[in-house]
Amino acid sequence: MPAHGSTPAAWTAVILALVAFLVGGAGLIMDNWVVFWVGAGLLVVSPVAGKVLSLMGLGTR
Repeated sequence: MPAHGSTPAAWTAVILALVAFLVGGAGLIMDNWVVFWVGAGLLVVSPVAGKVLSLMGLGTR
């Protein structure tokens, strides 16, 4: 039976991406480019973290 993405790796990637969008959006609203770029950096890290966790055995098999 497939897991349909309900794995710790997928949850971590999605939550990290959500936080990245919130941080980036807050940076745009506050007109603070440093905060915006921190959010952009988190967004880039999100799929990498998901893939690393998946390779560690926390993803689908």
